[in-house]
Amino acid sequence: MKHKKLGLALAAGLLSTTMMAQQIPQLTANNIDEVLAAMTIEEKAQLLVGGGNPGFVGSGAMLGHQKKIVAGAAGTTVAIPRLGIPATVVADGPAGVHIDAHRDGTDQTFFATGFPVGTCLASTWNTALVEQVGRAIGNETLEYGVDVILGPGMNLHRNPLCGRNFEYYSEDPVVTGLIGTAMVQGIQSQGVGVSAKHYAVNSQESDRTRVDERVSQRALRELYLKGFEMMTRRSQPWTLMSAYNKINGTYAQGSKDLLTTVLRDEWGFKGIVMTDWIGKRKDLPVAQEVTAGNDLMMPGYPAQAQEIIDDVKAGRVDIKDVDRNVRNMLEYIVRTPRFKGYKFSNKPDLKAHAEITRQSSTEGMVLLKNTGGTLPIRHLKTVALFGVNSYDFLSGGLGSGCVNVPYVVDMVTGLKNVGVSTTPQLTEIYQNYVKYAKAKLKADKNPMMWFLDQGQPKLDEIEISERCAATEAKLADAAIITIGRQAGEGMDRQIEGEFNLTDNEKKMIFRVSDIFRAAGKPVIVIINSGSVMETASWRDRADAILVAWQPGEEGGNSVADVLTGKANPSGHLTMTWPIAATDHPSTKNFAPQYDMYTYRTMEDWGAGNIPGVDFCNHEEDIYVGYRYFDTFRRQVAYPFGYGLSYTTFAFANPSVRVKGNNVEVSITVKNTGSVAGKEVAQVYVQAPKGAYEKPAKELKAFAKTRELKPGESETLKMVIEKRDLASFDEAGSQWKADAGTYVFKFGASVEDIRATSSLKLDGYTEKVNNVLASQQPLNLLKQ
Repeated sequence: MKHKKLGLALAAGLLSTTMMAQQIPQLTANNIDEVLAAMTIEEKAQLLVGGGNPGFVGSGAMLGHQKKIVAGAAGTTVAIPRLGIPATVVADGPAGVHIDAHRDGTDQTFFATGFPVGTCLASTWNTALVEQVGRAIGNETLEYGVDVILGPGMNLHRNPLCGRNFEYYSEDPVVTGLIGTAMVQGIQSQGVGVSAKHYAVNSQESDRTRVDERVSQRALRELYLKGFEMMTRRSQPWTLMSAYNKINGTYAQGSKDLLTTVLRDEWGFKGIVMTDWIGKRKDLPVAQEVTAGNDLMMPGYPAQAQEIIDDVKAGRVDIKDVDRNVRNMLEYIVRTPRFKGYKFSNKPDLKAHAEITRQSSTEGMVLLKNTGGTLPIRHLKTVALFGVNSYDFLSGGLGSGCVNVPYVVDMVTGLKNVGVSTTPQLTEIYQNYVKYAKAKLKADKNPMMWFLDQGQPKLDEIEISERCAATEAKLADAAIITIGRQAGEGMDRQIEGEFNLTDNEKKMIFRVSDIFRAAGKPVIVIINSGSVMETASWRDRADAILVAWQPGEEGGNSVADVLTGKANPSGHLTMTWPIAATDHPSTKNFAPQYDMYTYRTMEDWGAGNIPGVDFCNHEEDIYVGYRYFDTFRRQVAYPFGYGLSYTTFAFANPSVRVKGNNVEVSITVKNTGSVAGKEVAQVYVQAPKGAYEKPAKELKAFAKTRELKPGESETLKMVIEKRDLASFDEAGSQWKADAGTYVFKFGASVEDIRATSSLKLDGYTEKVNNVLASQQPLNLLKQ
């Protein structure tokens, strides 16, 4: 009898357990509300805080780096097995998937393709090509078991000294918005997501976690938010990443005005917002971040989850805000490959993607100078190859924007692959120096300089004597000099030695130029940099100058394709190249000339009033980049939109007409030269004089031709929304365009206008919320 009763009790217990299990919902795309209702407050808090990052120790390791699930990825979300909620994986990668190339316990490698940096891709002005690159990045994201790639970088080039400009696209929000849209659409077409960053006004790297970016509402709306807005409305990114910095006194990560009112209510964003990688801030309660609309705290610490729990129980956080964020997270999770059980291969087609890299990088390279048809070099057999970066070519930048690539093609290899040899003694000198310099850098490395383990640090240039240059001139048909520049996360660039040439670089260019040109042999300079540098003091010493940017792993091959004419350069600058860094009005208010590792006293840190450290006043206001140089008629080295070709083009038949809420524009571009090539048509608009001070003209649209044969034409058609012609009226909290005659200027650069057309337009008004106003007086630049 005893045994019978025990059996009945066990059966009843098993039945009860089975019934309870059946009552616990398992997450699907159709039962999110049911799962949300079944979650405990502890589970909700866990889901809003990342999976943790044991390698994250203070400001020296902002990247994030974890071994769980996908080694080297930036972070994970938390799994809740009870409810069928898996962990998801996010990885860095504006220029390709940033994961570990080697893993414990296997000989298999996990290299990812190094694609061109953001400045190079944007300089193609080819949205279809950028979307193709995005598809390749998205495919590698998928096949390496990652759910979200942390990119693209959507911040503006406010100043040429920003260390992270290489990740970003332009000083212009329209270029940023349209190129960013193409990248997001390409990546997300593969069933993975992006996290567009850093929202918003992440304009400097020095003290980026604490600086207050003080900016007018107008400049904020028209410039710093506009690219994000265009990209968000047009491509609906899965996630956005909130920036470290403050905007007008409030941390971006705790700004409800920024993360909810503008992003969700005005723009219609449906995804999740995750923080940039930082721990719990002393001066920003987790409760404020949750309420503001930050759905995911990254990389995630248990203390943050506990604080959410405590705040809900104490009434400091409304459970409705928590539930809203949790719902956003669940809606994100059910979209991911990991939730859908995708069987990733860990073997993307790296060979095919290398071809895409090679094509996209050549199209983004910008030919600045080409005296007397120096390029292409059709008959050269041997060149003297100067500059350390000819032999240690930089494929990408430092920090989270780098990629662990299988190889980087240097200039020696790239030239060899097209039948051009390099002089043996000079090549041996440099190659031996590179080996020595890399070994010494590793031995001397400051352990705080974490970014030196994330990408290729730049090696110091060596001195080239007159005797060396004279010897090489006897052996070579031409001189090619590569000038490299490196930058990255957590540090801004210096003017001396980074924006400007170093003493050794100046001596090298001048000595090589004097000797080779005296011998009737050309001097070609390759700029291997993701950012702008000074050229005015030395460009007359070169016969040709090609900006190769940091073009990805196929760099040497890509440069050789352009030098030899296999590819006709069609890139155009997406930022102004000034004569001096100080010509930018923002420079006087930019971060001081030190990096985040410079020693400061505790008194300095606590003062709260150090310009460029505690705050940065955007006194240039709307006059960023060409908007300043064009309006105030300041001379530049190379203007926004500039780029040469091996052929010539003519613009004709400009057309502008209104259709509904849009303005349709078109222009016919004809190849008037002798070789095939592509051209970019840039549409600038001059607004009628009205109630608002306006730049002389502003870019509103662009398009690029297909490859046109000599004599061939193509009519490019573009659409401009009327709202994009409006200025932001702070007094009325509205977008407003005055009625009147608008002049549409079609050009090959902001200074090279080829055709114009005018159109009378009615006024336009669109009310928005009065948010994000400056809390401090700003001495704004005026005409």
